[in-house]
Amino acid sequence: MGQKVKLTMAQALVQFLKNQYLSCEGEETPFVHGFMGIFGHGNVVGLGQALEQYKDQVTFIQGKNEQDIAHACMAYAKQKRRRAIYACTASIGPGSLNLVTAAGTATVNKIPLLLLPSDTFADRQPDPVLQQVEVESDYTVSVNDAFKPVSKYWDRITRPEQLMTACLNAMRVLTDPERTGTVTLCLPQDVQGEVYDYPEDFFAKRTWYLDRMPPSMDAVQRAATLIAGKKKPFIISGGGVRYSDAGEAVAAFSRKFSIPVGETQAGKGEITADHPYYTGCAGICGTLSANRLMKEADVIIAVGTKLNDFVTHSKGGFQNNQVPLVSINVSKMDAMKMGSLSVTADARKGIEALSEALEHAGYQTDFKDETNKAQEAWNTELERLMQIDPAEGLSQTRVLMELNQLFLPSDIVVSASGSLPSDLERIWTVKKPGTYHLEYGFSCMGYETAGAFGVKLAEPEAEVYAFVGDGAFLMAHSNLVTSLQERKKINVLLFNNSGHHCIRQLQNGKGIDTYGTEFRFREPGEHGWSGESLPIDFTKVAEGYGAKSYRVTNLSQLKEALEQSRRDHISTLIQIDVLPGTMTEGYENFWRVGTAGSSHKDAVNEAHEEMMSTVNTLRKY
Repeated sequence: MGQKVKLTMAQALVQFLKNQYLSCEGEETPFVHGFMGIFGHGNVVGLGQALEQYKDQVTFIQGKNEQDIAHACMAYAKQKRRRAIYACTASIGPGSLNLVTAAGTATVNKIPLLLLPSDTFADRQPDPVLQQVEVESDYTVSVNDAFKPVSKYWDRITRPEQLMTACLNAMRVLTDPERTGTVTLCLPQDVQGEVYDYPEDFFAKRTWYLDRMPPSMDAVQRAATLIAGKKKPFIISGGGVRYSDAGEAVAAFSRKFSIPVGETQAGKGEITADHPYYTGCAGICGTLSANRLMKEADVIIAVGTKLNDFVTHSKGGFQNNQVPLVSINVSKMDAMKMGSLSVTADARKGIEALSEALEHAGYQTDFKDETNKAQEAWNTELERLMQIDPAEGLSQTRVLMELNQLFLPSDIVVSASGSLPSDLERIWTVKKPGTYHLEYGFSCMGYETAGAFGVKLAEPEAEVYAFVGDGAFLMAHSNLVTSLQERKKINVLLFNNSGHHCIRQLQNGKGIDTYGTEFRFREPGEHGWSGESLPIDFTKVAEGYGAKSYRVTNLSQLKEALEQSRRDHISTLIQIDVLPGTMTEGYENFWRVGTAGSSHKDAVNEAHEEMMSTVNTLRKY
């Protein structure tokens, strides 16, 4: 028998995690770079004690809101291309439940997130304990069972020796490019402090290998045979291209066979804008060039994308129901979507193998003229957008285009919700891979400032900018305070239009009067909100926290504020007052939403009929 070491379960957890490493193509790095969280009675004397004991070995960052800090952990892992993480801890009951939204966000985006929520007492001696939810029909259930639907691995450690198999399974999932997402290890309060004689070798350095999954050559040949019979292919390059470092391989494939390529939100920035066949992003928030070419294509080559509705226009982005898809994806589930001919593989390995097969077949396309025309049409539209200058205030689209010119290649964009992601996806030119960080699998409001903080931890030398609307900022911004506490400068670009105006436009576009989407005073006796806009001064909020702040109402002020904030040494907030409804929209897209099938308003009924006339033409799966 080997040597043993007496530790509490929490101490053993910390010691195990700090000795986990990830190896990718010969480069080996620590995997768990620290912990974030908030202490409460459920974890402060257990896991909190362990973190204090090992504070010279393990970094701990104190959060202010559990969801916020978990989103920061996710953003860190996303920016590190899933090769390093922070773990996140919370106390029992409401503290743990605050993590559930972040758990869903990470799992949907396939980002490794290790959550360590506290749980009720395993021995049930203090029963019920403070903040315990009692389920009369099943006493094994606690609030932490709410994590099960949004976790890729879930476990409850009811005995200290169970930690060993739980940790190994947690690492198995966290380092798996196909199955990664949220891992939840529930830690009962009493078990955190219980002692066990752990085998010493359990804490030895352990390396996990990120091996690239090669494709089946039979599958590659089937895909090549299908594509070889087509004249107008179109490539959709997704987030899997980023995480497998396949951007250059996809770009080379596109160039070799003269195939236009569009990106998704998750993949944007991996193909450089000067690539001769680059068409911008495809989908509901895509460019005119990408959407037109995708609609004309006779085969779609989807690389590293799960083909959600924003990429496929709710399945309405293709010329007809019969357009075949070839999907290269490390996930079998994603590779078979929409009846795709599946190549289950790492994105880079898959596209390289397909390139060889098509080259051997002597394949070439005749889609070059159409690509050039589509690119020219989109450039003309961008020139038009750049001339927008309303007399009554700032256009959001124009502000973004001005910022794009002012940003340095190393500056990093972070965003997630509202109209900003759609504008950014269409008009933002990425100057360097890895500088466009969008959470759009969940489009989770409140991710923005949390994401900026997580990205800053991952890229400490870069200027990091959270692009956030006033609605999302009001929902969550506590990591602005954490950034000040940790002396990690972030910049918040707050686009203030006094409401959720992308939703208002959707509402109005379906025949519904504006209702519940603007931040206005309610007048006495009315059933809505018709008063003046709320006079919120977000600069004072930031100043109250200790950040530097600026307010912008014209383009010259925008430039001055950005230049000055770059010289600041602490976190900044720039409030940019923009006119409602000045975001981009359209560009031959279709998005199916649940438009009411019956209404007292003709406009709503007409919108429903128009939607169903399109839906009835689309493929059903």
